[in-house]
Amino acid sequence: MHKVGLIGGTFDRFHLGHKKLINDALLKCIKLEIWIISDEIAKKNNPTTNSWIIRRDEIIDNLDYEQIKKIKFGILNDNHGPAPTHIEATAIICSSETIKICLEINEIRLKNSLEKLEIIEIGHVKAWDNLPISSTRIRNGEINREGEPWNVDININNQISIWDSEILNITDEVIRDLRKPFGELISGPEKNPEYAMRIAINKYRNENVPLIAVGDVSVLTLEKLNYTPDIALIDGKTKRKIWAESGEIKFDNYDEIIKCGNLAGELTPALFNACKKSINSWLINKNTTLISIDGEEDLAPLIIHLLAPLGTIVIYGQPNKGIVVRLTEEETKRKCKMIIEKFNPKE
Repeated sequence: MHKVGLIGGTFDRFHLGHKKLINDALLKCIKLEIWIISDEIAKKNNPTTNSWIIRRDEIIDNLDYEQIKKIKFGILNDNHGPAPTHIEATAIICSSETIKICLEINEIRLKNSLEKLEIIEIGHVKAWDNLPISSTRIRNGEINREGEPWNVDININNQISIWDSEILNITDEVIRDLRKPFGELISGPEKNPEYAMRIAINKYRNENVPLIAVGDVSVLTLEKLNYTPDIALIDGKTKRKIWAESGEIKFDNYDEIIKCGNLAGELTPALFNACKKSINSWLINKNTTLISIDGEEDLAPLIIHLLAPLGTIVIYGQPNKGIVVRLTEEETKRKCKMIIEKFNPKE
């Protein structure tokens, strides 16, 4: 049993892998020092990383009192932290990705006339797809903190499910659910949609996450304000009627154009795959995509939120009231998944 063990990391969106790392370390160490990467470094690596305080507090919230008594926290301002000169520490705990840094630390310790730390490698916790749970995958919206998929194209046995072959029909229960507010309503005159959209842009615009506009009026309004949505979904209509001004939408502004079918009251595999492809294209290359739907795009936000990275800004119109803005958060994903599971397969 080691007197003091050291752990360093970002610890963003505390997940099962983090929990295993700390639990296993406490089995081998009487005391544990957890050095959490500073906000300055973490935000450089990924601007959507939570603050140091939130990351530390999430660790505390997921441990019991006896564990917390054994832990001391610090701010990590470089790759090595206090490890090269730590007198009391005899072990350093890491994952396979950080072993190289641990070896560097031991080389420095020898030059400082200190004994090497025992390097204790802790294995990953696997997600549903047998790939490691990671903060990156959670931030990207792929999985939750337990390693389960947010989207419903995977069933309980990890097999391909309804999205590849079946259309989902809306139910009365879903209609009731969707009557409840699902985001922030920004009021504005219907004849001047730019008014509410300017407020939304000023409040929510964030270059680090995608801006997704659903509906022809929302897309065209953004374009008139010189903003091209990262992903735009249109159907040539407003209030379920053909809208002549849809022809003003600038298809040439987008890197990719995807066409798909999705009738009113339905969620189709074609719409799901179009949303998935466009989000992946943004994540990989920051490409913009326009999805032109033969049918209706009204229910698309349910799919978008399931697939989108955390922090995504989704905007759509609210007839006679203004626009609605909803950020993709973990709770948003939970709610959308719950609603979609209430749809019925089309007979």
